[in-house]
Amino acid sequence: MTEATIGVTATLETEALIHELHSRHGPLIFHQSGGCCDGSAPMCYPREEFRVGVHDVYLGNIAGEPFYIGGEQYKLWAHTNLIIDVVEGRGAGFSLEAPEGKRFITRSEVHVAPD
Repeated sequence: MTEATIGVTATLETEALIHELHSRHGPLIFHQSGGCCDGSAPMCYPREEFRVGVHDVYLGNIAGEPFYIGGEQYKLWAHTNLIIDVVEGRGAGFSLEAPEGKRFITRSEVHVAPD
């Protein structure tokens, strides 16, 4: 596992949903999926049910919960800051927000290094 230099933040709506999910499921973990089935969606799991891989990169915490991205995805997004948002709609099948009729999405902005 690698630690990143780019950041991850969450909108207020996302933080509220994370707190709600935490109260129901306990500690959570996020992983930015790069797989074929869920596209590039941030996935939310009960922390004890997800194993972080050796190539996953820790980006930081959102609403107190750790957020990781796959190593290959990190290489592609290394110059961006990730903003995790939530919208109405069908979430990914295994992500905890799906039964709520919501889904987490990732918005990005170019990371500008200081001069």
